[in-house]
Order: sequence, then structure tokens, then C-alpha cells
Amino acid sequence: MTMSTSSPSCATVTLKELVEASDHNRHSLQQALTAMMTASMQDLPTQISINQVASVANIPFHQFQLDSRALAASNVFVLLKSHTPNCQKSRDYLYQAANNAAFILSEIDPVALLTTANMPTDAPLALTTDTLQTSVQQQMIALPCPILYVPDIRDFLGDLIQARLQYQQPTTLPTVVAVTGTNGKTTISQLVAQLTQLTGMSSAVMGTAGNGRLGSLVQASHTTGDALAVQQFLYQMGQEGAELLALEASSHGLDQQRLQGMPVSVAIYTNLSRDHLDYHADMTEYAAAKAKLFDRVHFPDLTHAIINIDDEYAQVMLDTAHASDLIVWTYSLDATKMATFVATDIKPSLQGVEITLRSNFSDTDISDTDISGDKGGNITIVSPLLGRFNVANLLAAIAATVAIGSDVDSDFNSDIERIAAAVPKLQGAIGRMQRVPSAEGCFIVDYAHTPDALSQVLASLKTHCKGQLWAVFGCGGDRDAGKRPLMAQAGLAGADQVILTADNPRTEDPNAILQDMQAGMSAEQYQRTHIEPARQTAIEYAVSQASADDIIVIAGKGHETYQEINHVRYDFDDSIVLQNALKQAGRA
Repeated sequence: MTMSTSSPSCATVTLKELVEASDHNRHSLQQALTAMMTASMQDLPTQISINQVASVANIPFHQFQLDSRALAASNVFVLLKSHTPNCQKSRDYLYQAANNAAFILSEIDPVALLTTANMPTDAPLALTTDTLQTSVQQQMIALPCPILYVPDIRDFLGDLIQARLQYQQPTTLPTVVAVTGTNGKTTISQLVAQLTQLTGMSSAVMGTAGNGRLGSLVQASHTTGDALAVQQFLYQMGQEGAELLALEASSHGLDQQRLQGMPVSVAIYTNLSRDHLDYHADMTEYAAAKAKLFDRVHFPDLTHAIINIDDEYAQVMLDTAHASDLIVWTYSLDATKMATFVATDIKPSLQGVEITLRSNFSDTDISDTDISGDKGGNITIVSPLLGRFNVANLLAAIAATVAIGSDVDSDFNSDIERIAAAVPKLQGAIGRMQRVPSAEGCFIVDYAHTPDALSQVLASLKTHCKGQLWAVFGCGGDRDAGKRPLMAQAGLAGADQVILTADNPRTEDPNAILQDMQAGMSAEQYQRTHIEPARQTAIEYAVSQASADDIIVIAGKGHETYQEINHVRYDFDDSIVLQNALKQAGRA
């Protein structure tokens, strides 16, 4: 993620000054600071001077920092809990930061942290002796800077960071559209950015495929960055004049409140299928994390919720959105459903799809000041995007674009016509149903890395396939192992021929991952399966074996330009490897 070279925070500021300069209705920093002081005075050892604690509000600092390694002098270090707690590491971070920080805000109880870190690994976590407690208190007093224990720091950290960014150089922030769901986040966010830009707004995106203005994306390391990175990027886009930011809201990011303080106006839900169960306990917890995006308690700027009612978990999102009194619009590919946006008469081809868009609005769908004029009707739309599931993605993007542009003076029919006229100019996200040119055969690179996503990709392409449909894919290492046989079965159910290969094995043996994927396979399925651990060799094999009428899908990595093996990321881009294989085979 790139940042502006001119820092708006070159001068120092205090927490008290931030509170006084901030919009209290927006940031609630007064309440946050009061809570910080109250919690700190209650939880820090009594030997630490109350005056020292209170004076934190008046200690000058430059910026907030979440990484102790990047901490500069006079920054504020925010020590957050890890999903996989390691007391010794957290203690090291604290001591490392204390030498440079103006002060430290800790989500972790520093007394318990220092106590635990000094104890044997098999000892209980509670304070055990007066001697140990006294030792910890002495360590606290000896630290070069004060520490405030703020257990609810994530509730206002984003607001606090943005207030700091705005202090010297106030900037108008973009309107934010956030997309959550297992599949479709990248495509929808990019379609929203393209449609709004094509219809008159300056737009940017943030997510898996990169961050930045359209046409100049910088590769991101996470779908949703940490709170500091997210707020810095939002501010930078405001400085560059972006009027809209379309971003992906991952379940990790929502659960960890990395998007706190983002001015999300429109929230979109796509679907939920098995993924990230190495992080979430079960699908119910996974859905609950996604539902946070539709809760005004977390995102007070919300006005619209756009929800795919074809998904089995849609009701969870609908209930949360209605409880927050949002304007709720739905979308569907089922012509029998009375969704707000419905695609009927879907006519797919390898050049794209033609659909009839039917819109249905009731009095409860539109507020008195949203959209004037006739509401509803049919319009024909021609899209260059491949795949039936991309029709659903398009509906969500159209709905969001209407929501962003809706006001008392807008006419719904004119808005839809203007948006429909822009649809043929859309470009799919890199690595999402991306067709790689070939003299014969049809070769597709796609990011599908869940059983549901792979099934949808294969089902969409099967109807166009005159020959055989091939699927080349694997599963990532150090992730939900229960997904592996489900991926194989999804591929075998949808494709005629399957090639199992490595994805990002990370620290696992690729052969062990492939063995997991083969669990439960029948003799007939084995006959249609070729196993090749080396991904490049697997792609070359598919190119050599496929006939002129076949369709070949290289799935799982999509836009990624690397393959991660034993903590090392090697250059590997499916589309480039595929292009080279086609050239070598004389099929480019």
C-alpha cells in the first residue's frame, strides 16, 4: 500500500487537542478518552502516579503505530492482542516500543502480560504471589514511558487514527461502499468503482487484487489491512480527490474491527460458503462476523444494505440490517423472487451475457428523500463478464451505484439507463474469469479457492463447452484441512477432467495436501484425475492434453503473482505461466 509522501502529521499533537479539534458526533473521542483514563486508573498498579496517567492526555506525539519495528521517536504505540496469543512476544513488543514511544495504549492488561511472561510456561495465568506482583509493578514503573490499559481500544482506534490524520490538514474523505461475503468481493468492489467512475465519480478500490485508483493498483498483502493502514489509505484517497472508495470487508477484518471508523455508506453481502474455518469456530460464527457490516453500532454512516437473497445466510444479514433501520435492497437470479433487483432471461456466452434487469421497489425500499420518479421496470443489459455468478455480482454493483447516486433530485429510470449504458465498458477483475488468448481452446484463470466458488465457475462454463471441461487446482497449506476433499469433489462434479496440483503449500508438504484432497474419491473419479504436485508442470500438462473444443480452468490463485513455499514467496503468475505454456505448445 503506498502512502502520500507529504505527511500531514509532521507536527506533534496531544490527545486532548485531538478531542477538541474533532467532530464529537463523528468520533466520540471525548467519551473514548474518558474511558481510557478511567480504565487506566482502575487497572494500573497503584504505585504508578495518577498524575502520570492523567498527563498522557497532554503528552505530545507524532503518529500512531501498530508495529513496534516501525516505531519512530515520539510515536504512540498501540499494542493489540494477537489471534494466536504469545505472551513472550507481546512482552518483547512492549519493551521494544517503550524505548521510543511517547506512551503506549495496550489492549492487553500489562500487569497480567508481564506476570505471565515472567512465569514458567506450565504455570497458571493468575498472579500467584505478592513477590511476583511487586516485581511486575517495579517493571511497570521503570519503563521509559507510560502505559494505558485500554481493553476496548478497537472500538474507537480507527476514529482516533483518522482524527490524527485530519488534525493538520483536513481532507474530505470518500464515500465508502463495503462488500462482504465468501466470493465476489473483489469483482463487485471493482465493478462499483468502474460504474461510479463511468457515471461521473472519481473512484478507488481497496482489496485482494490491490489498492489505489483505477488503473494504478498496488498489490496488497491482506484483503483488509490493519486499522492504521486502512485509515491512512482512506485519507490518502481523499487527498487525491477520490469521491468513492469501494473496499472488500473480510470476516477477519470485521471480527478484528480493522474497519472501525470507516464511513461506510453502502454495505453489500454476496454469499457464504465454507472458508476460513481455521479462524472461525463454525459457519454460525463466520456469518456473525459478516453481519457486523450491517450494524449501525459499528458503522454509523450506513444508509443502504444490498443483500443477495439467493444465499442461505441472507436472513442473518437482513435481520441485522432491519434492526439498524437501513434501506434494504435485495438482488436475485431467481425470476420467481420479488427482489429489488432481479436478473431474468439470462443469455450467457463466452463473450459475456445479456440479461433483462427487473427492478421492484416498494414503499419500504425507498426513503422519502431517496429516489424520485417512476420506480421499477425492465431494461436489457449487455455485460462482457463471463459466468452466471458474475450476473449476481453485476446486480450488486448496479444496486450500489444507484444507492450512491440516489438523492431527492434523481430519477430512477434515468439512473438505471445511464448505468446500463456503462456496463458494456466494464472490465473483469484480474484473475476472475480471466480469459487468456489462445489460437484454439478456451483457457480461463480464476481465483476460485472454495468448493462453492469452484462449482459456480465450472457450472457457468459447462454450458458453453463443446468438448471437455478441465479443472486445474489445489488447496492452500496451513489452512482449513477439512475443505480439501470438498474442493476435489467440487471439481470432479463440475469438470470432465481434473488435475490436482499445488496451490500455496506454505509450510506443508504438497503431497500431503494432495493426499487429503483425494479422501473419498471413487475408482471412476480417479480415472478422470491426474495428480501433479508441480503447478507449472500441471498447467503445461493441461495445455498439451486439451483439444480445440475444450475449456480449461486454472483455479485457486487468480491475481496472485507468487507461490508461497516454506515462508518464501516465489514468482508465479498463473496467467503468465499459462501464456508461456501456450507459446511452447504452439497454441498462443
